[in-house]
Amino acid sequence: MKTGKATRIVRDGEGAHFGADGERVFFTSHGEDKAELRSVELDGSDERTHVKTEAATRFRVSPDGRWLAWTEGFQALMTPLPPTGRTVELGPKSEALPVARVSRDAGEHVQWSGDSQRLHWSLGPELYTRELKDAFGFVAGAPAELPKPAEHGLAIGFKAPAAVPSGTRAIVGATVITMRGEEVIEGATIVIVGDRITAIGPAAQVQVPAGAEVIKAEGKTIIPGLIDVHAHGSQGEDGITPEQNWLHYAMLAYGVTTVHDPSNDTAAIFAASEMQRAGAVVGPRIFSTGTILYGAMAPFKAEINSLEDARGHLRRLKAIGAFSVKSYNQPRREQRQQVLAAARELGMMVVPEGGALFHHNMTMVADGHTGVEHALPIANAYADVMQFWGATRVGYTPTLGVAYGGLGGENYWYAKTQVWEDSRLRRFVPAFAFEPRARRPQQAADNDWNHVRAATLAKKLLDAGVSVQLGAHGQRWSFTQGGMTAMEALRASTLAGARYLGLDRDIGSLEVGKLADLAILDRDPRTDIRATRQVAMVMVGGQLFDAATMAEIGGAKRVPAPFYFNEGARQTSGAKPPTHAVCAGHGTH
Repeated sequence: MKTGKATRIVRDGEGAHFGADGERVFFTSHGEDKAELRSVELDGSDERTHVKTEAATRFRVSPDGRWLAWTEGFQALMTPLPPTGRTVELGPKSEALPVARVSRDAGEHVQWSGDSQRLHWSLGPELYTRELKDAFGFVAGAPAELPKPAEHGLAIGFKAPAAVPSGTRAIVGATVITMRGEEVIEGATIVIVGDRITAIGPAAQVQVPAGAEVIKAEGKTIIPGLIDVHAHGSQGEDGITPEQNWLHYAMLAYGVTTVHDPSNDTAAIFAASEMQRAGAVVGPRIFSTGTILYGAMAPFKAEINSLEDARGHLRRLKAIGAFSVKSYNQPRREQRQQVLAAARELGMMVVPEGGALFHHNMTMVADGHTGVEHALPIANAYADVMQFWGATRVGYTPTLGVAYGGLGGENYWYAKTQVWEDSRLRRFVPAFAFEPRARRPQQAADNDWNHVRAATLAKKLLDAGVSVQLGAHGQRWSFTQGGMTAMEALRASTLAGARYLGLDRDIGSLEVGKLADLAILDRDPRTDIRATRQVAMVMVGGQLFDAATMAEIGGAKRVPAPFYFNEGARQTSGAKPPTHAVCAGHGTH
């Protein structure tokens, strides 16, 4: 393979590839209101726009230059590409040129065969292929009746073993808040074999196995690992998953061992999830909806006008790894109900967001969604709401860091504490993510902070029988400011979240048979909930880490390399901060 000096021929574009003669480079460009297929000469001259569509994400010209494939609305499509010399307006329902939708549910990474007679694409662990003659009746050899798009493709996935540490460990001497009701075990012993708890109880009742590694935790308090059911953050970009993600280390360093992200790039977050489970990267357990089912105009808009539309969108997300979907800005109630009906058929959760619209929230409760994400946008709710919601199994994730309707909890803590002095935060979170707002915080009267009202309403709903769980929107929680007891706040942050996600058989409490996900605290949070930030050690799946440094204790003894923003770390000239996935309609968190 010969290589030479790289020469930039265009400033913006992606998906570069050659046409038929190899003398022009085709690429996808995203303009202000259209996606465009453009091409240039090899020296960057003579730029032309060949095709425009509303929301294409990728174009691909066939090797012979006669055909065009593209993805739009999550589907794989193809059309002839005549050399008109003019820009052609295309879309999934175009009539000016024949267009064939070749995927049933979705298509990614469209690629032509070398002879231009077949189009390949993928969805999750399957590779699909469509012959030209099966897509267009005018192609030589086409059957009298064109076949429908295939339901399944060629299986190209593979299995990898989950990371499970070897050996036996015993954590001794701590006070353990198990989350089994109000149970608290003083001077407890927890025995862990591999990644699961095999014994837990008072020292007099649980014997430390011979040969076990003993972790002394006298004077400490152990709680189940925190579960954040609404956590955002970047998992990678442009198909690259970082070997060491500061977001993961920051979460673990503060005791968060499981996250559910209801809005992230589908490919990036499920890649990170699988790598974490296989032990290729250090991080909490990662679950997600993938890209949201967005109802407003955007390149990732999910068009839903029928139950079959909803089924297709849920099938494509489930194929990639989702067990949940986020219905967001689907404006009509029947659209949201179609998503729910498809989810019940496929055994998936639906976690919608009401977009700060109270009537949306109430219809979401009435229709039986898994839960409502983000705070109700009202200062108070009365008996009708409590009686109505309390009689359902619909959960509530108020994300107090945001708290619709007024000032949120994130800015409260910036105003009331000197966040930037936290050495652990500075070690695992770059300054650009917190310093601007922490050093120059928003100020307000104490009765102006809306997250306290949101927390008060969450407590009323909890008392009415509604499941309330921690959804931090990337931040921490303030449940006790609204009247919850410390134990109620701990339960919302552990077992309630596990039940909400359907994972309580494995996580959420400290019991025999469950996964060894836990945080070892320096102080008892029953008297001060803020003690939960004083994490001495954190364990996820039996792997134990020093929370202050995130150096692994025992096992592979992995030690994280300094992050680019750490003092003394090598700085890359001109490096820009990484971007972050965000919850639609909000800023970066």
